[in-house]
Amino acid sequence: MANNILSISNISKSYGSIQALKNVSFDVPAGSVFGVLGPNGSGKTTLLAILLNVLQANNGSYSWLGGLPPDEARRQIGSLLETPNFYHYMSGYDNLAISAAIKKRGANDRDRVLGKLGLLERKHSKFQTYSLGMKQRLAIAGALLGNPSVLVLDEPTNGLDPVGIAEIREMIRQLNAEGITIIMASHLLDEVEKVCTHVAILKRGDLLVSGPVDEVLSAEDEIEIKAADMQALQAAIASMPGIKIKSANGLLQITGTATPAQVNEYCSSRGITLSHLLLKKKSLESKFIELTN
Repeated sequence: MANNILSISNISKSYGSIQALKNVSFDVPAGSVFGVLGPNGSGKTTLLAILLNVLQANNGSYSWLGGLPPDEARRQIGSLLETPNFYHYMSGYDNLAISAAIKKRGANDRDRVLGKLGLLERKHSKFQTYSLGMKQRLAIAGALLGNPSVLVLDEPTNGLDPVGIAEIREMIRQLNAEGITIIMASHLLDEVEKVCTHVAILKRGDLLVSGPVDEVLSAEDEIEIKAADMQALQAAIASMPGIKIKSANGLLQITGTATPAQVNEYCSSRGITLSHLLLKKKSLESKFIELTN
C-alpha cells in the first residue's frame, strides 16, 4: 500500500535445523516509530538483517518505499545493525568521513548530523573520549548521513545507562517529528511503550501480533467480586453482557467493558449484595508476558 514504508510477506529464515523466522508478515506505516519487540533470540536482528539485504531469506519477500528497486530504496535507508565499529584514535568527525566513503553518500553532511545528535562541539574529540551514550549517538549520526527517509536501528539503547537511554529516546522522538520513519528492534517493553507508535511482537521466530501499540499492548483491567452466596453471584453475573468470568481464590474475576459501578448496580438489581468489589489495574508488562508466554 502507498502509505506503508515497508511491506513484509511470509519471511522465513533457518540456520540448519533452527527456524529463526517463520512466515513473518506485517506492514510498517509511513511516519511511524515501529518497534520489533521480543525476547532475546526471537528473530529480531535476523529480520532486520534480511530487510537490509545483509542476510538472504529462505522464503518470502519484502518491499521498501512502494516497491522501489532495492539499490534505489537502500539509498533512502539509514541503518545501525551492530555495535558501532569506529576508530578509537580518530575524531568523531573523521570517523564519519570514513562512514560516508563506505556509504558513498553524506560526505558534506557531517556537521548537520553531528549537530542534530548534539555532538558538534565534540566533533574533533577522539572517539575513545566519548561516553557510551555519545558513541551510540555518533553511530546514529552515521546512519543519518545523506538524509535518509527511513532509519533502522537494532537495540539502540543496548548497554546504556538511564541517562543515555533517555537521550536516545528523545532523539528518536525528534527524528520522527521531522518526518523520518523509524524501525527499531528491542527486547525492552518499556522502550517500545515510550517511543513507538506501532509494534510487532516476535517469539522464537513466530509473529505473535502486530499493529498500533495502544491496541496490541492494551491491558484489560480486572474486577474482583465476592458475595455471601457465590453460586447465586456467579449465576447472576454470567448473564451480564460483554464480560468474561473466571473463579480464583474464592473470588470471581471479571474482564471486559464493564466498570465496577456497573457490576455493582447489576448485582444489586438482582438482589445480590457484594461483600468485595475491587478494580485491579493490569500492567502492560503482564500483557506482554501473556503474549510471549
